[in-house]
Parts: sequence; C-alpha cells; structure tokens
Amino acid sequence: MQNFDYQTPTRLIFGKGVISNLPEVMKPLGKRILLTYGSGSIKKLGLYDKVKELLAEFEIYELSDIQPNPKYDPSVLDGVRICKQHAVDAILAVGGGSVLDCSKAIAAGAKYDGDPWDLISYKVSAKDALPIVDILTLAATGSEYDCGGVISRTETNDKIGYVDPHLFPVCSILDPTYTFSVLRKQTAAGCADAMNHVMEQYFTEDTTLLNDGFCEAELKSLMTNTKIALENPEDYRARAELMLCCTYGCNGILALGNSASGWPCHGMEHALSAYYDITHGEGLAILTPRWMKHILNDKTVGRFVKYGVNVFGIDENLDKYEIANKAIEETYKFFESIGLPMHLKEVGIDESRIEEMAHHIAVNEGLENAYAPLTEKDITAILRDSL
Repeated sequence: MQNFDYQTPTRLIFGKGVISNLPEVMKPLGKRILLTYGSGSIKKLGLYDKVKELLAEFEIYELSDIQPNPKYDPSVLDGVRICKQHAVDAILAVGGGSVLDCSKAIAAGAKYDGDPWDLISYKVSAKDALPIVDILTLAATGSEYDCGGVISRTETNDKIGYVDPHLFPVCSILDPTYTFSVLRKQTAAGCADAMNHVMEQYFTEDTTLLNDGFCEAELKSLMTNTKIALENPEDYRARAELMLCCTYGCNGILALGNSASGWPCHGMEHALSAYYDITHGEGLAILTPRWMKHILNDKTVGRFVKYGVNVFGIDENLDKYEIANKAIEETYKFFESIGLPMHLKEVGIDESRIEEMAHHIAVNEGLENAYAPLTEKDITAILRDSL
C-alpha cells in the first residue's frame, strides 16, 4: 500500500431543491460574480432565471458559449479578461464539466499576471485562484469534486489536464433533477467517461481490497443506473446515483494507497478530441476495450479476472484468459448497448492522422510509465484497432 497525502475541501450540497442554498454559499465570497455557462441549456431549464433571482443583490457578469472540450481561446482568455476588468470576487459555473473545467482555468488565470497558458502547461504554478462554486447539470466528469480540468488549445492540437490544489470548488450544488433533460447521447457518454475514470484507478499494480470494492461497486452502479436513466430519463433515484458516482469517480478517493496507473486511456483520448473535437466519453468508449485487449498478458491477466468475476459475474472457475477475454467483450457490449459509437470512423476519424496523433501522445502523455507501459508503436496499434 502506497503513502498518500489527501484533502478534499469541497462542500457538497446534494438533492432536490438545494439551489436555495446558493445565496448563503456565495455571500462570503464577495459581491462581484462571473457567471459561466454553455450554449444556453440552463435558460431552457429555467436555471438561468433562478440563479439571477437568487443572486439579485449581487453584481453579475457573464461568460457564455463555453464549448465541450473547452477552448483556451476564446473562453479561458475571455473569462480572465472579464475577471480582471471588473475585479470579480468569485466564479459561479452553471452547467457540465466543460463549463467547470474552463472556470477553473479562468480562476487561476485571473490571479496571474502572465499568459494563463503558463499555468495550464505547468510552466509556472498558481499562487492563488478565485473561489469557484458550481451548479451541475450533467453527470460525467467529476470536476465538481476535484482540483483539475481539461483545456484544449486548438492551434497546437493540445488538450491538457490541468491540476492544481487551488482549483477545488468551494462548493458544488448537485440537484439530480437538473439532469433529467440530458440527451441520451450525453447520458451515455457521461457514463463512459465516469466508468473510465474508475477503470484508470482500478487497473494498476498495487491495490487494496477496499479500493477494489469501491471501484467494482461504482462500475456496477454506473452500468445499472445508466440503463434505467436511458429508459426513464426522469427516474430520480437512477439520476441521483449516477450523479454521485460521477462525483466520486475522479477525485482520487477510489485510489488512495494504490500505485499510479498513468491514466492511459485518457492520455490517448485527449489527442483524439484535441485533433477532431469529438465527445470525450465516446472516444473513451471506443478506446477502452482495444486498450484492454492490447495490454492483456501474463502480468495483467489477474486484474482482468478480478474485474470480470466481480463486475460482470463471470464464472471464476473458467480459464483465466477466457475470463479476461469475456470481461473485455462484456465491456464492449455494454458501451454498444447504451448507443455509443464503437469505431473511430463513426465519429469522423480515419487513418490519415493516426501516426501523427500516436507520436503526439507518446511525446506528451508519459504513457511509458503507465500500468502497462505504452510505446508509440503500442499507441499506434491501439488507435488502428479502434478504427
């Protein structure tokens, strides 16, 4: 069991109607608020008007149109400019993980005199950041309970996971009813993203029975409740459990004491969505079974056996490689069953840039240090198998 130093300072307020707590949460943070959101779904939900009503006594500035795979230019740069111009005290992110990820980069950039990309690219470390509160409308990334975010810089095809302890939200307001209107595609992709968060922490060298149990329960819950939510989008219990699974999935608690995994599927997928701007969860669903198949060997087969037996209920008396291969097949079949594309060509990616992306991944993602080390040749093979 590995040493660790862990702290999660984020307050979670969970359940129906908890947005009523918003004024009490925001009041200690200051009067000037940057409200960040996406393409306008919060207005259709009535959430925009509710926020403005609850914060009537505050001075509100707005940054809208934050895109999936949030962009450094214009969104981060525009947000930093607004914060500095109006001496913003705090950021309120309303939407999904992309809005929150973007808001985290803005929060750090607003307290930095140089180019905010210096922070995102780890050229310098943040010394401070604006406080962040979020109201979540999509269960997926877990950004509401961690100190990281992913930012894309289109002109260089970079998509960087930016992590800094200053970026934990002060408070996350989680009302599952705000996810009732999430489209099937987004619900399924959110499930795939969250499942892969769990898998990245499960498939590693040194684990504990406790963490394995957490991860296995998360995976079973995600699969069960996603299918229920797809059948009945307004099933509160399913939406609530999905939301909480996603919240727990990426803040490190599932892996305390485990050795590092390197997060290889995320490392590879970041290139796909940087180059082609595809939906992150869809890219992960396509890559994950191919990565599993590629790394299956005498060293890793034991983890796949445990995964297959405890998550999918595969007969433990079968040959270990039979169990492992069945587990990989079940993973593929589940993603397929919830309507996710399972080939890169289905999301507009052909073979023309496979080698370029593989080189980019090999140079930038450090996957030679992953649980199952990946060379550029390995990465190329996985991407080609995913076509």
